[in-house]
Amino acid sequence: MCALTRAEKPVAELIRFVLGPDGVLVPDTDAKAEGRGVWISLNKVLVAEAVKKKVFARSLKTEVKLPEDLPGLTQTRLEGRYLNALGMARKAGQLTFGATKVRALIDNGSLIALITATDAAEDGRSKMVGPLKALHYAAEEEGIEGFEVPHFELLNSEQMGLALGLENVIHAALTRGAAAQAAVEKARRLALYTAKPTEKDTDRAAVDGDLLPEATDERREIHG
Repeated sequence: MCALTRAEKPVAELIRFVLGPDGVLVPDTDAKAEGRGVWISLNKVLVAEAVKKKVFARSLKTEVKLPEDLPGLTQTRLEGRYLNALGMARKAGQLTFGATKVRALIDNGSLIALITATDAAEDGRSKMVGPLKALHYAAEEEGIEGFEVPHFELLNSEQMGLALGLENVIHAALTRGAAAQAAVEKARRLALYTAKPTEKDTDRAAVDGDLLPEATDERREIHG
């Protein structure tokens, strides 16, 4: 349950926070740290609101020291987990990069996720996203249920390049395998965290600011 909104959610849509040995609250991104934790909806805006409303101290029933930018620190940790997972997928031979190779994977339908840098040129992005959409339409027309190839645009080319030991990474694709699937799950968590919250995430009394109905909030969509 989210300690801010009191909404019941699966663990995949929550993030845990715990007190470190020095009494400073830290994000437990893998939910493995010892001690009592506080669960908040996996969203940057809601984490910031939890800080503002002193939810952590109230839930833990003790004085809590907060880092200067807990929402930003949490995003950095999630980005790190995602980049580490991409590195593991590359070592396992389950990450392909380069426009030509990625486009070939889209054309033959052998990828499980498309990754585009946030600073990719629009024409280059369109050359990947268009065929991916066509792949989804074809699967739908053929009545293939459960077919889904998510498209993630979460980090810039320099961030991905540094993590993978390359100069820049604009286009990449994950192929089938355990390491690649783990990277997809890390990407989904980061995508949820950085999306704008909708009415499904919280009640209107819990968060200041305008919320969009889920059906019209395109920023939650992780497909191209």
